[in-house]
Amino acid sequence: MIDWLAAHAPTLKHWLILSSALFAIGLYGVLARKNAISVLMSIEIMLNSAVFNLIVFNRYIAPKGADGQVFALFVIAVAAAEVVVGLAIFVTLFNRRKTLDVTQVAAMKD
Repeated sequence: MIDWLAAHAPTLKHWLILSSALFAIGLYGVLARKNAISVLMSIEIMLNSAVFNLIVFNRYIAPKGADGQVFALFVIAVAAAEVVVGLAIFVTLFNRRKTLDVTQVAAMKD
């Protein structure tokens, strides 16, 4: 059983395809959604795809080091800060326009 698992272990190519699929799903969400919360969630999916790439490349290029994991933690911390700022903007948008439709953001000139 262990020999079968070792012979059929995912390679770098498999992980990169998975990461590309995650990024494509996030990009579609950013471009297709009008709700600001959905757009923010799609951006988070794209950031998770980048974090996934950092960890996978670390595993295949320098398996003894932890550089990819450290960078991943920094990206997650920045993403958390981005969510806080984004949600603050969305609360302001909702208070002024009573909607979270991102197509109406340009109308916030007053």
